[in-house]
Amino acid sequence: MVILICGKICCGKTTYARRLCREEKAALLSADEIMLSVFGPYAGERHDEYAAGVRQYLLHKAAELDALGVNTVLDWGFWTKEGRREARTFFQNRGIPCVLHYLDVDDETWRARVKKRNAAVLAGETEDYYVDDNLAAKFAARFEMPDSAEADVWVRG
Repeated sequence: MVILICGKICCGKTTYARRLCREEKAALLSADEIMLSVFGPYAGERHDEYAAGVRQYLLHKAAELDALGVNTVLDWGFWTKEGRREARTFFQNRGIPCVLHYLDVDDETWRARVKKRNAAVLAGETEDYYVDDNLAAKFAARFEMPDSAEADVWVRG
């Protein structure tokens, strides 16, 4: 089985995904983890291009792991309806069960989580991306909330 984790940047996806991996005995495939390992926090103007390539690689890696009987959790946001449709189609075409978990947080909680992550980044406690106001606005504008028909599991808070 493949589990897609959907939610805004800094909404708690990775924390949730790690917990889910323990519960489901699944492998975590994280686009941010690869991007940060290879390019550091700044991939420059080609960030989106590189990230798209990483996501394609991870779709195929999830299919490979499924063939070995390993569940996977894909952690990269699935911010657009089209991106969610493409991922589901990819797995459906291969006969791989796929579910989408949507993490729904209110704006106040989201802002608090962005602030907490940024403080951890600045303190050197994590190697996650620092999310300044421009980056937060960019991703908030890109995010398309799934409807109830898209989300198999709706996680509030």
